[in-house]
Amino acid sequence: MDKQSSTYNNIINEKFIESVTTHLVENKQVRRTLPNLGRLHIDRQLPFLCVYRYPSKKDAGTERFVMGQPSYLIASGNKRDHESVSQLIYHITKTLSQVFGAFLIIEIWSINENNNDINVNDLIREPEFHIVTHIANRDMKTVETLSNALNNVRLRKRSTTVLNRYMNKIAAPRLSQLLPTPYLQEQNCTVIGIAVKSIYRDLETDELFPDIRRSISYQLTHALQKTVFEFSRNQTTHRPAHFHVLGRRAVVKAVWEVDKKLAEICGEFDFLLQVTPINTETAYHSFKRSHFEKTPIFYYRPLSSDLSLLKRKLWEIRLERIEDPTLAFLFRDKRNELDTQLSMLGRIDTKDFLYGSMQLFGVVDNTLFNTANELINLLASRSQESKKSTTLNAKAFAELVNEELVYYREQYPGISAKIEIRDDIYAGLMVSKGNILIGKKTNIPSSRAEALIQHEVGTHILTYYNGQAQPFRMLYTGLAGYEEMQEGIAVLSEYLVDGLSHPRLRLLAGRVIAARCLTDGATFIDTYRELNKIYKFTQRTAFTITARIFRSGGLTKDAVYLRGLVQLLNYLRNRGSIEPLFVGKIAAEHIPIIQELQLRKVLKSPPLTPRYMDYPNIKQKIETIRQGITVLDLI
Repeated sequence: MDKQSSTYNNIINEKFIESVTTHLVENKQVRRTLPNLGRLHIDRQLPFLCVYRYPSKKDAGTERFVMGQPSYLIASGNKRDHESVSQLIYHITKTLSQVFGAFLIIEIWSINENNNDINVNDLIREPEFHIVTHIANRDMKTVETLSNALNNVRLRKRSTTVLNRYMNKIAAPRLSQLLPTPYLQEQNCTVIGIAVKSIYRDLETDELFPDIRRSISYQLTHALQKTVFEFSRNQTTHRPAHFHVLGRRAVVKAVWEVDKKLAEICGEFDFLLQVTPINTETAYHSFKRSHFEKTPIFYYRPLSSDLSLLKRKLWEIRLERIEDPTLAFLFRDKRNELDTQLSMLGRIDTKDFLYGSMQLFGVVDNTLFNTANELINLLASRSQESKKSTTLNAKAFAELVNEELVYYREQYPGISAKIEIRDDIYAGLMVSKGNILIGKKTNIPSSRAEALIQHEVGTHILTYYNGQAQPFRMLYTGLAGYEEMQEGIAVLSEYLVDGLSHPRLRLLAGRVIAARCLTDGATFIDTYRELNKIYKFTQRTAFTITARIFRSGGLTKDAVYLRGLVQLLNYLRNRGSIEPLFVGKIAAEHIPIIQELQLRKVLKSPPLTPRYMDYPNIKQKIETIRQGITVLDLI
């Protein structure tokens, strides 16, 4: 026996197996390292185990296909280690089959393509899976579920081939079956093999294609959960409510480290504050003195962080250590967004800033542009806030905000939000890192106060602290692209409290028009004139919209208010659930992921819900929205 095999067998001994089975009987997590890059990970009592055995030849990346599961074993495929591995699997199967009445083993391996069948010009090959089952297998529903789920795998618009094979032995080529058939029958255990065509690595060099491997892994993880869900409900005493319930719950150290490091980098700067001018008021007066003919000069806060060092820290984060493909997807997206933001901060007040903005916040497409035009045409240019409305200065508005915060603190003492009246904002509102910033010259019509409080406190601050109550910091610093959904919720909250006035809607539409002018190549002066002369905004309002859009070189973010509202109305019309929207700062594409993580008990229910959700007639208003209204119907 060679030294490595001797080490393997010494580790998987009776004491090791007894320790594993004891943990499983007590429903405790098992996570053990084995020789030769092996690992056993079982979250909790589950009716299945995914297995991968290293073959004697190179097999880059295949082991990652089982690591997204809450129950997996990666082990040596060496013949000398077979007995030890088989004994370990037997005792796991025996222990958990007694709990659930049946057990499922899914073994995964790779199959290589014949080089003669490959067109060298076809760089992206089609995914292909072979499902291998015993000839006598009676559980066709589980196999059918797996086949259907794998057929839905897509790779860069390429469809998938799924082949079903029935064999006496289920194992990778040149490997023995994990357990003898009599043992399987004795423990009411089903074995399914999945052979994955190795399109995720180079045929000649065995070099891994990480993006392709990640895409297959993410989709395969969910396909396996659906398969186990079907098996559980038909073959075991376990009755999970949803296939996501069978996903991973245990969060390993690597995840916490990545989350912490990304949050630390987020905390090094405030992107929106950094790209907002500090001299907007004086710039307006200068612009006015020039008879609106000379582009104003804006000044910005100096950067307090070394961008190159932050970028180095960002790309030193080892995302590849995260086993869970769902969490890896979220963190990878956030890293890319932070990279773009840091690049933009280094290009403030240059034309290159706009390219990053378009990457982060998109551009105004024709549909949104037409919607904005319709809104402006339907809303009178002279529409004003209620004439009966008094105005609130910064101090008076701050007092109302404080009253709202007191209410939320009674629901959740973890809120530590501060209210700051700032000189460097002059007029306007902003939420930064869970605090509300009010410009010292702010004057707010009292008729709009409630709407703005629900916008800033009931949405932005609430989701910040709900996110802070979750295990991942990314949920309060914000997942990638969260702004559009956040602003959509915030604007809808204004409508729900009867505060989405005609001037407000007209303003949001004007921002879309200005963003389109910017990306179409218009200058600051051109855009100002378009808003003032064509769309009949006042001089001050036209300047404010234009300044916001052209800040730092061109920021298309202001288009997300109307676009986010449209997106949210569509989501609710399609019977989308409201509860996930307030878990933290998330994008629309993250909603199913949030729901998955909640079902997996990785995330908790948020401690806060917006105050307005308890207002009279709110349920009726939301039901009306679900019937299918558009932004134009909000007028």
